[in-house]
Amino acid sequence: MKPLVSIITPSLNQGDYIEKTIKSVINQDYPNVEYFVIDGGSTDDTLNILKKYDSKIMWLSESDRGQAEAINKGIRLTKGEIVVWLNSDDTFLPGAIKKVVNCFLNHSKVKMVYGKSYFIDITDKIVGQYPTEPFDYQRLAAFNFICQPSAFFKRDAFFDIGELNPDLQYSLDYDLWIRIAKNFPIMYINQYLSNYRLHKASKTVSYVHALRSHKEGMDTALKHFNWAPINRVYGYCYHLIEPKLPEFIRKIRPLTLSLYLFISIFKYLQLNKGIRYQDIESFNPNALKKLFIQWNDFYTHY
Repeated sequence: MKPLVSIITPSLNQGDYIEKTIKSVINQDYPNVEYFVIDGGSTDDTLNILKKYDSKIMWLSESDRGQAEAINKGIRLTKGEIVVWLNSDDTFLPGAIKKVVNCFLNHSKVKMVYGKSYFIDITDKIVGQYPTEPFDYQRLAAFNFICQPSAFFKRDAFFDIGELNPDLQYSLDYDLWIRIAKNFPIMYINQYLSNYRLHKASKTVSYVHALRSHKEGMDTALKHFNWAPINRVYGYCYHLIEPKLPEFIRKIRPLTLSLYLFISIFKYLQLNKGIRYQDIESFNPNALKKLFIQWNDFYTHY
């Protein structure tokens, strides 16, 4: 018995990449797959590409409220016991689905399986890897170590805890992982399953969206754990302040770091009503090194 795997791709004007996404699905060596692309009304070449694969995929194109609504709609349209969504600029690695299915078959109580993922650029060149970690529920508060295109979950668990929150734009996956983890066993497999693409149009690397992303992540952690970890508060405060500073001030790193830290500590105490022991533990040389990252250089690179 080979369980049906449902794959959903939400799409909007990703004609430059979606064909690679489709090929990475239909070329998998697992035989029992249904694949549905939910397009939000693309005006580029996306629809022509979807028509090209009419015989191998299912798709529809209509306006929606965003990514969460498109994914929820797609999951409702499918029937697979195992579900995953693959964004229209990401790709699966060969053999990914078979590895995940075997894991589910060997661990019947597990409701979610996730693996590792590479970062790739617009030319498909590997430029890094997502910092995935073995599962630790408490650690999930401070850092989303689960890479979305490498995360597969059971349909029954998804509907038991409720669908993706359509009010979330950046942390919809993070919110889902936490809700699944509260109720069901999750398993990590130490294998690469997907490629996560970074480019200028990606929500992940766009500086314009960074503030909202950090704010959502911080609020999501606070909602589920009753705790806003210091690294999340710092990320939010950094992106709140950095764009407002004059260029000559930004170059004075000791001054700007002191400013970011001061405001972050104030915000942290405001949100947490005190100091959490977990945040004291998190201070180490590696964590402090991250304070010196010039995030605007990262966004400009992509």
